[in-house]
Amino acid sequence: MKKKVLFIDRDGTLVIEPPISYQLDSLEKLEFYPKVMRNLGFIRSRLDFEFVMVTNQDGLGTASFPEETFWPAHNLMLKTLEGEGVIFDDICIDRSMPEEFAPTRKPRTGMLTKYLNNPEYDLENSYVIGDRPTDVELALNLGCRAILLQDDTDLPCALVTKDWDKVAEFLFAGERKAEIHRITKETDIYVSLNLDGDGNCDIHSGIGFFDHMLEQIGKHGSMDLIVYVKGDLEVDEHHTIEDVALTLGECLYQALGSKRGIERYGYALPMDDCLCQVCLDFGGRPWLVWDAEFKREKIGEMPTEMFLHFFKSLSDAAKMNLNVKAEGQNEHHKIEGIFKALARALKMAVKRDIYHFGLPSSKGVL
Repeated sequence: MKKKVLFIDRDGTLVIEPPISYQLDSLEKLEFYPKVMRNLGFIRSRLDFEFVMVTNQDGLGTASFPEETFWPAHNLMLKTLEGEGVIFDDICIDRSMPEEFAPTRKPRTGMLTKYLNNPEYDLENSYVIGDRPTDVELALNLGCRAILLQDDTDLPCALVTKDWDKVAEFLFAGERKAEIHRITKETDIYVSLNLDGDGNCDIHSGIGFFDHMLEQIGKHGSMDLIVYVKGDLEVDEHHTIEDVALTLGECLYQALGSKRGIERYGYALPMDDCLCQVCLDFGGRPWLVWDAEFKREKIGEMPTEMFLHFFKSLSDAAKMNLNVKAEGQNEHHKIEGIFKALARALKMAVKRDIYHFGLPSSKGVL
């Protein structure tokens, strides 16, 4: 089996980068990045990555950055990490200054030639973990993917987060994403779903109120959701609504994968005059209990008779139990409350804990 590697930056990734001087040149400045030790220890013990530290230390060994100020803090960092089971297979330190454009300086790959074009290593499934754009560029130069410890970026990254818990979760369980393009004689539907997103939505079904309801799933479920539909609306809305439900349900089922570590169960909420509850179970057995009546024929351009049908199709395709109940007088509020409750139920149920990564089932299978 080919070896996978985590190429890990030091300052700003393993330890907090000192302000002003940006040099970790005394023991007093040594401060570990929050949660880095337990998560790297977990990754080292549970996964099959080699650990390679890759760091630029500008002018190390010169009068402005004497070696005797560098090694005490660096060695204490290594010893502390080793006490948590974190051992580096290789440590690569470039001492050049930026203006020298040395081939060994990140993001250039001169320190890492033994990993390039080497059949022993699987760089395509390896990662660079760092906090700067140069770390992302290094990943591209190596043919790896990047994990960036920042709040946000437009750079191409597999994961952007400032939370080492999220890094470990991602490396352990992978991306929980799915996309399906479903074409029938009646509809052409594309759905993309990221369970661990930020609530970003891009939804175009041709039915305005339906778009508004689907957006509730993404926004309140903290899921990235894209839905593009070309449906036979000249006939009526039935095929579009049903097929979106089936496609979205299948995306949920695929994105959940093995379901290891998920919470599994679901939620309720009020909305103005209404009380709406959606309880769900990703137990692998589809079932719908529906207790909601609507007095209007349509809300916007969406027939109210299709709400039950949407949730039944979603339940079937996602292989989940759904128990839906709504009380209230305002029909708009009732159905919007149901979709928001569904979103919160999904958010709760798909949440996972990698430190308790068994299946939430006494049967041992979901």
